[in-house]
Amino acid sequence: MKIGLIDVDGHNAFPNLALMKLSAFHKQRGDSVEFANAMFQNYDKVYKSKVFTFTLDDNEIYNCEVIKGGTGYRDYTTVLPDNIEHICPDYDLYNSDTAYGFLTRGCINKCEWCIVPDKEGKIKANADIEEFMSNKKQAILLDNNVLASTHGLLQIEKIIRLGIRVDFNQGLDVRLAYSDKYILDLLSKVKWIRQIRFACDTLSQLEPLIKVTEELIKRGIKPYRIFVYVLIKKDINDALAILNKLKEVGVVPFAQPYRDFDNKITPTKEQKNLARWCNHKAIFNTIEFKGYK
Repeated sequence: MKIGLIDVDGHNAFPNLALMKLSAFHKQRGDSVEFANAMFQNYDKVYKSKVFTFTLDDNEIYNCEVIKGGTGYRDYTTVLPDNIEHICPDYDLYNSDTAYGFLTRGCINKCEWCIVPDKEGKIKANADIEEFMSNKKQAILLDNNVLASTHGLLQIEKIIRLGIRVDFNQGLDVRLAYSDKYILDLLSKVKWIRQIRFACDTLSQLEPLIKVTEELIKRGIKPYRIFVYVLIKKDINDALAILNKLKEVGVVPFAQPYRDFDNKITPTKEQKNLARWCNHKAIFNTIEFKGYK
């Protein structure tokens, strides 16, 4: 068979994990695999994967079976079968020198702005780190709340033993770390690709975040190696208070205006301005927001 793949989001800098797994599966079967080109209509099957709801769809017509899936299609039901879900991805598809995968799926929280509880349910073990490492030395891990899982914590121990450099790119939950010496010690021993990522979406998370920062600094982590996602909701005051405190302690924030799953709520000018101020570090580090235009 000749298989065509379509990365609808077009994020070639960030590989599509589902497509890499599908590619690996079909290549093992002896099929030929390539990114689909609408000029050629000789495919036996085409897979379309879309992550973000705001990405415009690929509207090309292919004269074969077309299977589409992903959160971007507001589709929770089309999932990879287990034999493909647990295959080692085809990293050659994106010429990637980094491994990608989920150690855990799901989350213990039910944040009103998050789709993970509906999509993946409660926290559960998903894979062993070696399942998808291939011969790579570093991995970007997509877990939504790895610190809430015993399996996840044991996998972090294994990552430390194997000396794998990692990045939990969705942000770790500070509320699970700030009073747990075992977790704090683990995080201080990991070889991070760039930074340790946390999320701070509400003012209630700020105090635990500051305590985690203090504890990690005691354990030898530099403040600038701590990266924090900050959600900007319609009332920007909470986010602004968080950002000002993070500037004070020297960690690196990244501000994201809230977008709802159905794209019915668009960020306000004030939300966009706050995000631009925060994410332009030369400005963020030199002037206050009230002086930013």
